[in-house]
Amino acid sequence: MRLKLLLLLTFACSLPALAASTNGPLVVVIDPGHGGAFPHDGAHGPKGLIEKNISLQVSQRLKQVLEDAGATVVLTREDDADISLAQRAQIANEASADLFVSVHCNSMATSADRKVTKGVETYFLAPDPTDAEAKMLAEMENGGPEALPVPKTNDKVQGLLADLALGQARNDSAELAAKVHHQILRRTGAQSRGVRQAPFLVLSGVKMPAILVEIGFISHPAEAKLLAKDKYQQRMAEAIEAGIQEFAEKVLARRVFPTTPEEKAARLAEQQARKEAWRAAAARKSSEKSASTTLAANQPRVPAGPAQSATARPPQEGQAAGIAQDPTRPVAGESSETSAVKTSETSSGKTSETSAGKSSDTSAAAPPAVPDPTIPDPTLPEPATATPANPAANP
Repeated sequence: MRLKLLLLLTFACSLPALAASTNGPLVVVIDPGHGGAFPHDGAHGPKGLIEKNISLQVSQRLKQVLEDAGATVVLTREDDADISLAQRAQIANEASADLFVSVHCNSMATSADRKVTKGVETYFLAPDPTDAEAKMLAEMENGGPEALPVPKTNDKVQGLLADLALGQARNDSAELAAKVHHQILRRTGAQSRGVRQAPFLVLSGVKMPAILVEIGFISHPAEAKLLAKDKYQQRMAEAIEAGIQEFAEKVLARRVFPTTPEEKAARLAEQQARKEAWRAAAARKSSEKSASTTLAANQPRVPAGPAQSATARPPQEGQAAGIAQDPTRPVAGESSETSAVKTSETSSGKTSETSAGKSSDTSAAAPPAVPDPTIPDPTLPEPATATPANPAANP
């Protein structure tokens, strides 16, 4: 009896030291359920949907929104890796996480149940499952790779302290599950199947408040379509983040058990600072989203076709500005008598053009060269020769 009292006092004295770690950023470990090849890839839905892919996509979105709010986030897997349940718990414990959230998709076995059963379930760890369905789900989830019980220490003192710490974590897990479940229903409109308890192995090995969220039934035709949509996944991630935020503000901040007025004032200031940090991050995110939307709306619209004015195009080499590109077509506004006389230069492949009756800009054009009267102009026609008179016509 004395040993138990001593251990209780030791545990109570250790609480402030544990709470001191909450002064920094919130540390959350997110566990995307399943991973790897069959049979460890989880439940299968219509049109090739697989639980391991949906859980990873939602977990990555949840990681992003938590980091945007200032939290430190660790994923137990970042790709299609086959991670054992014991390894997932070890990752959380080694990260000294404040919270552990495992993301899964639910499924029904029979075709009749697959057509009608849908909704969200949120679990926390307990030795006695809520009902037969919770027991069956826990047995199915515990059948992962290398599903072995988490080893316990042989030291009785350390074992009792660990049990006390886990007992507190499990009490907090029930509250975390309730807050996250409430936010999911509020923000996604999903059907509720309740907050439940079950002996999940992945939750039994962690030393912090932990929950397992079944975000929907991948076996239900309509709910499976929602789970595959980016917008619904984002709403689900934001809902889980909102539940975590509420829990962190209302539960984790109580761990110091302040006694003096100074300690209480410091704790209240810390709570307020945490709230303001979360709200500022949320406002910044909303402002950035609004700014990007406004910027996109103000962008000038690009014409559908590559319609450009012919006068805006620079004249091609060998062409004067304002001359049509077709060498056989007269310029608009000119008659056939005043159209340009064009000759082809076979040596260079260029076209020289001269237009009669067109005025030129004398300020920009070079002065005309003075012709040499001694040199005949090759471009002029040969002078006509007079036809000799018929001698027979003149008497």
